[in-house]
Amino acid sequence: MAISITPLTDPDYRPFSRRIAWLASDRDGNPVGSAFLRLNSKAAYAHLAELEIAVHPAERRHGVGSELLAVAAAAGREHEVRTILVDATVGSPGDQFLANRDFAVGLTLIFARLDLSTYAEPPVPEPAGYRLASWPGVVPDELVETYAESRKAMDDAPLGDIDYGAEIWDVDRVRHIANVVERRGEHLLTTAAINRSTGEIVGYTELVVPADANGDAQHYGTAVLPEHRGQGLSLWMKAAAIRSTRSAYPDVSGLLTDTVDTNTPMQRTNTTLGYQETHRTHRYMLTL
Repeated sequence: MAISITPLTDPDYRPFSRRIAWLASDRDGNPVGSAFLRLNSKAAYAHLAELEIAVHPAERRHGVGSELLAVAAAAGREHEVRTILVDATVGSPGDQFLANRDFAVGLTLIFARLDLSTYAEPPVPEPAGYRLASWPGVVPDELVETYAESRKAMDDAPLGDIDYGAEIWDVDRVRHIANVVERRGEHLLTTAAINRSTGEIVGYTELVVPADANGDAQHYGTAVLPEHRGQGLSLWMKAAAIRSTRSAYPDVSGLLTDTVDTNTPMQRTNTTLGYQETHRTHRYMLTL
């Protein structure tokens, strides 16, 4: 099968990343596949790029995916990328395609959903010595410093074999992320656990509700500082976040979350709350 690859201009430009795009066509000019390579503009993440490849089902096994992969890998090398990441649902054609190339599984993600129409909150004990705080959108000024500091709770999150580089959080960044969500028209809800004796935030969980406040909301992250783990804070915070979401957005039908398969404590929390696994995804990595 004769294939031509055409570079495209991708309008999806973001403040800290940009995409390179290609369209694959057959000899008659019919589109048969596409590829998008997202490059990171931040120096700490410039060694990573994220790849999406799609081939029309009727055109698979004719070399289209291989040619798109070749041009994407070449572009990655030109931009000094060291590792290309790409996700594929376990057992899918994409999963098989990547497994037969030079990609290695860097980690496996478990995706789960909580059906709010049948949700019944389990008994959740209140950990002694802590209180909860919640807010929509940007963190309040009186909590912003300690909230930014609490983001270090993600520093040792399970990441499989992927080197994501150092994650730096500060006051400007936590405000910026909240503003980005707001500009998209979506609704960010944050629930935090505060140490009563120090007044410092020691854990947090985030949810993003769609702009129309319908359908499924998405968990963005849940973490607890190492010295405060093992006391049920994640379960407590998530249960409170679920209550808040149901109260503020009654038309939201479900909550979506994903967890690295080696993160046993978070899986246990999700199972206790009633989340049901929907599928698993392999995050592949290609070393250039």
